[in-house]
Amino acid sequence: MAGATITVTDADFEEKVLKSDKPVLVDFWAEWCGPCRMIAPSLEAIASEHDEIIVAKLNIDQNPATAAKYGVMSIPTLNVYKDGDVAKTIVGAKPKAAIERDLADFLTSKA
Repeated sequence: MAGATITVTDADFEEKVLKSDKPVLVDFWAEWCGPCRMIAPSLEAIASEHDEIIVAKLNIDQNPATAAKYGVMSIPTLNVYKDGDVAKTIVGAKPKAAIERDLADFLTSKA
């Protein structure tokens, strides 16, 4: 069921991310963050091309508790959550191919 990115909040983070049966890539971002906007199309593409991972976006301005809990100090920060734990952290804007390389352990199909 590859598709678009999903939006998560402080309120539903545990349900949508920590309890997911698939790895979840969470993009910690904000409206004012230029690099966050730069990688958004790459994350949308990854979401639509790979059904083995869920791509979620969490706006840190609207949901500061989750960002603080996971020590997100700069954005964009991409955390991969697997079985309720952070399995990988990617900080900073990168091209789609570089993000996919970083996610190689979680991606089984290539589009």
